[in-house]
Amino acid sequence: MSGTQGVAGGGDFRPRVEKLLTDILGLMGFPARLDLQDATDGSLSVALHFESGPPPGVEPGKRSQVLDSLQFLLNKMLHRPGVERRWVMLGAGAHPEPRPRREAQAQAQAAAPAATVEQVAASTPAQKPARAPAAAPAAQPQQRNARGGQPAQQASKPAQAQAPAKGAEADERSLQVEEDPAFREAVRKLAEKSASLGRFYAFAAMKTEDRARVLKAVEGVGGVKVAAEGEGRNRRVVFTPAKPAPMPKRSLLPDDDEDDVDA
Repeated sequence: MSGTQGVAGGGDFRPRVEKLLTDILGLMGFPARLDLQDATDGSLSVALHFESGPPPGVEPGKRSQVLDSLQFLLNKMLHRPGVERRWVMLGAGAHPEPRPRREAQAQAQAAAPAATVEQVAASTPAQKPARAPAAAPAAQPQQRNARGGQPAQQASKPAQAQAPAKGAEADERSLQVEEDPAFREAVRKLAEKSASLGRFYAFAAMKTEDRARVLKAVEGVGGVKVAAEGEGRNRRVVFTPAKPAPMPKRSLLPDDDEDDVDA
């Protein structure tokens, strides 16, 4: 065995990455042409050019749960104990933007306090005059008296109360969507399975319209609660059984250095 074999950054690394990705994408039913190149942060960057369109939830040039999960799985398969590790980053239709490693972030955080203290010490005299506008509240009684006892600050309260609503997710149950009989039947079977087996299930990386179809399809199915949770691309539809059943011990996955993967 040569000195590069068994080492993540050795000569056999790229062929292993290409073979594993080709096999996984083939099993998923979404074959892709792979463009591999060395990234500036030392990782191996792979652009996935899907031959027949990307999987559901994957958009070219954007991150997604599907890519994050595939990247996590690939790195777990490549990084065996006792070998040098080199991370693989995946992108859809283009190479992903390099992200700082944890070591670099830790070094930056360790060096930040010294620079921050000097900056604060140098800027403290200049910041003191900025407190002069604190006298502005004294003018508020005049405005309040001129308006018949109505405080001037109350005018901004409705706008402040409405601000949190901008980031709220839309209620999928209120959407009007076209029904898909095959989709509805499959979702109801999963809901019934969740209720009978006591298992938790979830749909991720779905469009808003599809989440609405799921929530409408499970109406009337007993023994399970189905709701949309999360925000943005992390929003998912969760099936929660009324009587959860514990998982068999033999089905539990091994707890092996999951925190080491920077997905």
